[in-house]
Amino acid sequence: MKPSARNLTLALAGGGTALLFMGAARLLRNRRREDFVGASVLITGASRGLGLELARRLGGEGARLSLVARDAEALQRALNELKVQGIDARSYPCDLTKPSQVKEMVRQVLADRGNIDVLVNNAGIVQVAPFENQDPEDFEDSLDIHVWGPLHLVREVVPQMKRQGGGRIVNISSIGELVAVPHLLPYCVGKFALTALSDGMRAELAKDHIRVTTVAPGLMRTGSHLNAYFKGNNRREFAWFSISDGFPLISVNSSNAARRVVEACRYGDPRLIITLPAKLLYLASALLPWAFSWGSKLAARLLPAPVPPRENRLRTGKESSSLLAPSVLTALADRAARRNNEI
Repeated sequence: MKPSARNLTLALAGGGTALLFMGAARLLRNRRREDFVGASVLITGASRGLGLELARRLGGEGARLSLVARDAEALQRALNELKVQGIDARSYPCDLTKPSQVKEMVRQVLADRGNIDVLVNNAGIVQVAPFENQDPEDFEDSLDIHVWGPLHLVREVVPQMKRQGGGRIVNISSIGELVAVPHLLPYCVGKFALTALSDGMRAELAKDHIRVTTVAPGLMRTGSHLNAYFKGNNRREFAWFSISDGFPLISVNSSNAARRVVEACRYGDPRLIITLPAKLLYLASALLPWAFSWGSKLAARLLPAPVPPRENRLRTGKESSSLLAPSVLTALADRAARRNNEI
C-alpha cells in the first residue's frame, strides 16, 4: 500500500474510532438523563439571585420545590412570585450554619414532601476588601456558609437518598474555587473548600447512585452585588465589583446560568464552568502559572488600597453607592437585582 493510501486509511480509521467513542459517550450521558417532573428539589439560598432563578426553571419543569433561606421576608416574596406562576413551592426559613436548625428543616421537608430527589447547595456570602482589611471572622463566616452549611445538609439528606436508591446533589461553587481572586480571599477560601468537599463526595457517593455536580460560575448578573459585603474603601470596592458583575462581555445573564446548571444536574455532569472568561482564567492559571501570577499581581495593584483600621467598616452594596455605582455602567446588574428579589 502506498504511503498516501495508508495515511488515508489510518485517518479514516481514527476518525471512525473517534465518532464511535463520541457516540458511546453521548449514549451513556443520555442514560443518566433525569426529568424533574414531580421531583422533590431542595434549594438553599433560594430567596433571591441564582437560587431564585433555579427555582423558576426547575419549578417550571414541574418539580416540587422546597425553598430554604435565612431571610424569612425575602423568602416569602420569592414564594409568592413562584405560586403566582403555578409552581408547587414551600418555604423553610433556616440558618444553615446551625446544625440543629438544618436537622429540623430537613425533617420538616421530608414530612411535607416525602423525599428529596435533588439537593442544590446554593447559599453563599461575598465579602470584598483587601486582605489587610479582612478579619479572621470574615474567613470564618465564609467557611460557615460555604462549607459547614452544605456539609450539615448533606449529612442529613444523603441517608434518605441512599434509602430511595439515589439522588442528585449540586454544589454551587465559583471560579474562585479554581483561582484565587484579589480582594475576595475569604470567599475564595470558602469556595476552594466547598469544591474539595463536592469532588470528594462525588467519588464516595457514586456507589449509592448519588451524582454530585460541582458548578464553577464566573461573573453572573444576578443582582447579588447589592447584598455583598464591602470593607476597606467600600465605595470604590463596590464600584469595581458591581461594574465587573454587570459588564456583558465578561458576565452571564442569570437566567442563562440557571439553565446551564439545570442541564448539568439533569445529566449528572461532574463539573460545570460557566462563562468563557472563567474557562480561560482557569486554563491560564493551570497552563501559564507565571503569566497568571503576573496578571493577578497587576490586578491587585490596580484595586483600591487598604484603609487604616479606624476607617474600616463593614457595609453592604446598598450602603456603598457612589458616582460610578449605581450608574449606566452597572445598569444590567441593577436590572438583574430588581428581577431577582435582591432589592
